[in-house]
Amino acid sequence: MAADSLPPDEVFTASVRAVVRGEVLKEWPQDLYIPPDALEVILESFEGPLDLLLYLIRRQNIDILDIPVAEITRQYMEYIEVMRVAKLDLAAEYLVMAAMLAEIKSRMLLPKPIDEEYEEDPRAALVRRLLEYERYRDAAQQIDDLPRLERDIFVAKASFQDPTPLRLIPTVGMDEVATAFQRVVERAAHLKHLHVTRELLSVRERMTRILNHLKAKKYGRFEELFDVTEGRMGLVVSFIAILELCRDDLIIVVQDQSFAPISVRTAA
Repeated sequence: MAADSLPPDEVFTASVRAVVRGEVLKEWPQDLYIPPDALEVILESFEGPLDLLLYLIRRQNIDILDIPVAEITRQYMEYIEVMRVAKLDLAAEYLVMAAMLAEIKSRMLLPKPIDEEYEEDPRAALVRRLLEYERYRDAAQQIDDLPRLERDIFVAKASFQDPTPLRLIPTVGMDEVATAFQRVVERAAHLKHLHVTRELLSVRERMTRILNHLKAKKYGRFEELFDVTEGRMGLVVSFIAILELCRDDLIIVVQDQSFAPISVRTAA
């Protein structure tokens, strides 16, 4: 499209070069000087000499098992020169790798001894290092690509406060009652004595005693309903009496929360 066919405002915009301090410049200043190194863009960045060598090899689809050392060394030294001109800090390992490439190139130029049947390729050690580095680099990249918490995945959180929370009192099962009775039996085992007496114990009489005890206190701990001095027989009779009272709905076994002490109260 010709300039004369454009609208006036578009022609003006196309002729504007820059705006400096609010002033529109339509032509470049005659005394404008741009240093040759005013802008330098380096796109490639490498983690080390092995990364640089691997980049040069893979970029040209070179067989890593048959590296043309002369060409790769030339390209490697060109990049070293670029880094030097750009005033980038050259790590010592880059220079060490350059010396290693020069050594490999010189060893390949030397004639092979006739009396030696087999001599390892001078490039073999470098190839092994490059393959091992590539495996670790690819594995690190795969790990870095995995979804990461607080970077790719964010956990959603929401809080809710019930002004009138429902308090659920855990039910007491036979397992909890049996465990509490086992603790009472273990306490009675420490009070064993050699004096043996035969006593006639009545379950009905023990049921009456437990009810009277609970009516006086309204609440009682499960362990308080046993007298460890009576021995195993007395404990068993008391336990049977408690079970009979529970079956007849005369007492209620309760527990404030899980693993809390068991309490007993009358059904009334």
